[in-house]
This record gives sequence, C-alpha cells and structure tokens, in this order.
Amino acid sequence: MRPLAPLLALTLAGPAFAADIVRDDPVARAKLPEFQYLPAATAAELTPARDPAGTAPLYARWTRSHGDNGARRYSALRQITKENVRELAVAWTFRTGDGAANLQCTPIVVDGTLFAPTPGRAIVAIDAATGVEKWRRKIDGLRNRLQDAVARRGLVYWPGGAGHAARLLFGAGDWICALDPRTGEPVKEFGGEGRTAIETGATAAGAVFQHVFVTTGLSGDVFGFDVRDGRQLWRFHSVARGAEFGAETWNSAQSGANGWSGLSVDDARGIVFVALGAPRPDMIGVGRLGDNLFGDCVLALDVLTGKRLWHFQDLRHDIWDLDVVGPPNLATIVRDGKRVDVVTCFAKSGHLFVLDRMTGKPIFPVRLRRAPVSKLPGERTAPYQPDPELPEPVSRSEFHPSMITDRTPEARAFVELVVKNANYGFFAPFEEGKPTLYIGSRGGAEWSGAAVDVPTGRLYITSNRWVSKITVATNDERERDPRQPPSEGEKVYAMHCAPCHGPNRGGIGVAPPLLGLKSRLKDADVLELLAKGRGVMPANLLLTDGQKTDLLDYLFRRNQPPPRRAGDDGSAADRPKYFFDGFGFLVDHEGYPGIKPPWGLLNCYDLSTGKALWRVPLGELEALTKQGVPKTGSQNLGGASVTAGGLVFVAGTEDERLRAFDADTGAELWSAKLPFAGTAAPAVYEAGGRQFVVITATGGGRVGGASGAGDAYVAFALPRP
Repeated sequence: MRPLAPLLALTLAGPAFAADIVRDDPVARAKLPEFQYLPAATAAELTPARDPAGTAPLYARWTRSHGDNGARRYSALRQITKENVRELAVAWTFRTGDGAANLQCTPIVVDGTLFAPTPGRAIVAIDAATGVEKWRRKIDGLRNRLQDAVARRGLVYWPGGAGHAARLLFGAGDWICALDPRTGEPVKEFGGEGRTAIETGATAAGAVFQHVFVTTGLSGDVFGFDVRDGRQLWRFHSVARGAEFGAETWNSAQSGANGWSGLSVDDARGIVFVALGAPRPDMIGVGRLGDNLFGDCVLALDVLTGKRLWHFQDLRHDIWDLDVVGPPNLATIVRDGKRVDVVTCFAKSGHLFVLDRMTGKPIFPVRLRRAPVSKLPGERTAPYQPDPELPEPVSRSEFHPSMITDRTPEARAFVELVVKNANYGFFAPFEEGKPTLYIGSRGGAEWSGAAVDVPTGRLYITSNRWVSKITVATNDERERDPRQPPSEGEKVYAMHCAPCHGPNRGGIGVAPPLLGLKSRLKDADVLELLAKGRGVMPANLLLTDGQKTDLLDYLFRRNQPPPRRAGDDGSAADRPKYFFDGFGFLVDHEGYPGIKPPWGLLNCYDLSTGKALWRVPLGELEALTKQGVPKTGSQNLGGASVTAGGLVFVAGTEDERLRAFDADTGAELWSAKLPFAGTAAPAVYEAGGRQFVVITATGGGRVGGASGAGDAYVAFALPRP
C-alpha cells in the first residue's frame, strides 16, 4: 500500500492549490498512482468499549426519534418474536384530521404517551396504548419552506432536572421550540415564550447531553443551546471560513455542508457526531474550488464547547450531490479479540465507513482511486476519490452499460439510446450539455439512516439503486438591471418560490434550479406543478390566475425589465456560470428504472468484519409482480429499526407496506398494508404491558405511493391474550 501523506498534501492544499496541475491537466493526472490508501487504526489506537449492553433500560425506551442518543434504533423489547410476528395486527390508527403532507418524523414515546407532528403544523400527544388524542399544540408563525415542517425529521424528550421541568424539543421554521409534555403549553423559561432562534433554520432531530441541546441548521452549521433557558452556547461553522480550520479548502465563501439528516451523541464521552451533506451549489463546483470542508463529513465535536475533535471526509469537492447521510450510528464491535467503540459514516455514494469513536481513524484501510479531470471549463475535480473495499460498499456509484435493463426488448432499446449519448464512469465529471449517469441522488444510503443490533454489532441499512441523469449547461439568462423595478412575476417568485429555489433561481438543497426552465418545460407543465405539487414541493393554491401568468413570464424570461449589460458594475457576478436540469433519473419508456433490479434493498452488515451478511429486495412493484417478474425492490425512504426479538421492521416503500424481516437471515416474515406509504423509521415501545410498533404513514414526498399524501399514524401489536 502507498502511504497517504502525499495525498494529504494534494487534497488539503490552500486556495492557490499547490497541486493545481493535477486538478486541470489530464496528462499530469494520469501520471499519479492509480491508488492511494488511508491506513487503518492500529490495535493500540482503538478505543476500548464503554457503551452500555443491549439489555440496558436505555434500549427499552424510545424518547428520541432515532431511538436513543446513539441513533441505534434498537429496542430491547422481545414480546414480538420471529415465531409470533405473523399474528401482528393493527392496534390503533390515529388520523390527525388537519391536512395531508409527507411527514418524515419518527414519533417518540414517554411514559405511555406518544408525541408526533401533524400535517397541520402541530404537535399532538396520543395515548400510546389506545391511539386517543390527549392534547394538540399548533405552532404559529411558520411559512411554506422546508424548515417550516414541524419536527421535520425528529424530536426529543428531556426529562428535566435541577428545578427545570421536562420538555419536548424540536425545530419549526427558524426556531427551536420547547413544549411541556403534560399539557402541550410552551415552556416559558426556554427562550422567548418557549422558542429560541436558530439562524440557519430548523431541520433534523437534536440530542441532549447534560445541559446542552445540540442540533443542526437546514442551511448549515451546528449549534449548542442551553436546554434549560434556550441560550445559544456555541456555533460551529460547517463551511469553514476566515482563520478557521479548513477554510483553505474553499476559494470563496459558499454554503451547504448542512446537517439535514441528523446526529448522535456519545453519552459516556460527551462527543457529538454530525452527518454533514454536500457543499452547495449541487453539481456546479466552479465557484467553490477545493476539497470543501466540512462537506460530506462525519464531524466530531465536544458537546459542551463545540470544539472540533476530528472529522472524516468521504468525497472531496463533491459535484454530484452524494451527501453523507443519516445520523452516525454508535456501535461496539470486536477487533483483535477486544470490544471497541466505533461510529459509522455512510453516504449516497454507497460508501460505508467504520471509524474509531475517539480519533475518527478508519477501522479498515480506505482505498482511494485516481479520478478523472473535469471537462467543464473552470471546474477542478479532486485527484482522488474513495473506492473502498471494506466495509463492502452498500452500492457502487459508478454506472456501466452492462447494468442496462433487460426487462423487455423495448425497455432495453429505449435505455440504450439514452446511454449512447451519455457520460459515465468512476466519478465522471460533468460535460456541458451531455447527460452524466451515476447511481447517486437516489442511490446508496439515504437520510433515513440505519439501525444497530447492539448485542451483535450488526448494522441494518436500506438503500436505493436508481441511476441519476444530470445535465449541466451554460446559463445564458441575465438578471434584471438593479436600477429597474422588479416585474410583477419576480415579486410573486420572491414571495412564494425564492425560499426554496433561491433568490436567483439557482435551487437550494433538494429544491432544483429553475434556471433554463424555458428549455425543458412548457407553461402547462409549470401550471400542473403549481396545482398538484411534486415530491417535497407542496401544491400552491394561493396564487390567482393573474399571478400565475406573471410568474410564468418571469420563469420563462418573458416581458422582463432590461438586464444588466456586460461591463456594468457587478456584472461578473451577474449570473451563475452554469445550471443543471434538475434531479432526473435513467428510466425506460414506461418509467421503470433503466437498470436491472434490485432497485431497493435492505442490507445487513457485520461491522466487525466489514462484510455484508445478506441483502434482500425491499419493496414490491405490484404491476410487475402480476406480470410474473420476481420481486425487484423499490425506491424507499423509510429506514429500519431492530429489536431483541430478532426482527427488523421497515417501511418507506412505494407499495405502502410495513414489513418484518428475520434479523439473522433476511427472510421476510410479515407485512401489512398501510393507509399511506410509511415515511420514516418505525418506533418500538411498550404500553400497558404490550409491545407496539408504530409507523408514520403519510405517503407523498419522493416515494409517493398510490394513495398519495395522508395523515395517519398506525400502531401494531399482538392480539390480547
């Protein structure tokens, strides 16, 4: 193996990029060794285990959306077993009755009461044994942005202490909120009347360690708040700036590297581990040259101070939206005959890493492979990207024509024509006007994360195998001369669209860019989107016909005020140099994935060896089943939970089912149809002497489902004796 030291000099160079030649020149790049290796932690460097055993009372509760602070989603309850799981039946269904929306939050349960968000932007308390509502608190002052979904991806319970009452903590809009779990009333001592500001917007579930509530912002950064009074104690910039560590990996201030999928906390050591996504803008890296810390990282911070302890980066200079996703899981594995504490890192790239808890050093050597130079003028790709051998990848991001579907001759011929004119390969960079294919934006792991069987150290992780089809093009749209007043359409856009798609139509996060819309959509297409919504975009029923006409004129660049002229002051920053055509996928003529199945998987790993123990298709496309096609798996965005009864529960599939799998073999043992698709991981709890499994079943979003969006929570249990 070649040592990593030369590679570090390449990838962490300053803004002048001492190794620019290998970022720009294909000849110089080709002379680099094909592989470099990041060495594994030695036996002497491994962190001895201190985690509690799998039977601890900690694992019999579900007081955080991810199960516990370690994001394990493991339950020590064992009333439901492999032998009796077929008897599971609906114990209760709760319909919120205040609208329909894609909710992505796993409920929590405290002392027999279940707490969950509703489509109507409220938190509701439900009797966990009967499904009867106890109280409801609507959160006021919210808008129509991603962060305005109450408890968007989770909530947490704090039991109180030292004269301070218990509280529910969650994000809503630009606030962290605290409610009294008994009554739903705001906790007045927390911030101003039960809420404290989070500057970058609320998103994933936080966690509490001692007196610190730590959480992330939708548009970036990690925050520590005093759980007692809501004061901000510290803030860590996820995009390094100024004299901060890592600032030299950016050539200009940018955004992204946001923790929208979650975090975990080591309660024994006071360390928070944060999953940080890709730098922004997606697909276009010409304005953010460098390795872009802390994009695509697991970041370890001291919970009490916010000080960086270590970081581990997957992709360098990510231009493919291959975020590190899902809260890092805490696990205990066996190495050299000793039990050691580790933390996971997994990504849309399909990579899975196991890292030492205290140092961030990998447990297995990490192979890095020489990557191609950019074909886009102004872009500079990183010389190397990870190409891991162990742990075995959840999936490979690289597309190859051998993967093309053979479902029918017509499907194959259709996809072959697309592939013939496309760009693909190992971290293939974008080429202007030519589609690039890779398994990415809906491939590999997803934000819903993974579950850990605490006693065995096994990891259960869902994955997708959908091929992204992304085209980058030159932007020829100039912006309005600032000396001219905005058009009526621009005013409508600023009010209703800019919070998600950005002030310059460049897109934010999962909201795609609207630049170049005139080349790919027609008026009728946009009107249908406004009327019905799509994916995470809700329908907009507020606009009048006149406002819609004005908005279309603005988006399609009709009847607009004069633009800036070349040479006007500030014209160099007049418009983004490039745009991409949205999050498209390689599909056949009937809309099915353009590669051979499986298209969705449930995977089981032995983290001690890095080997996958089994993989099984997750989800069924009923139309294909009727044609005699074996189970293909489907796109899924739910995530798994595992129990001491030897079961893995998971939903999140297009066929709107909750399933139970044998944790040892992957055999599907039970399933039940839901009123709408399950849209988060199940929670497992005990109430009144019975074990329950509850699922957020609200459909909608990217997975959808035949029933569309809804408003249900469904709990299952064994029949009463």
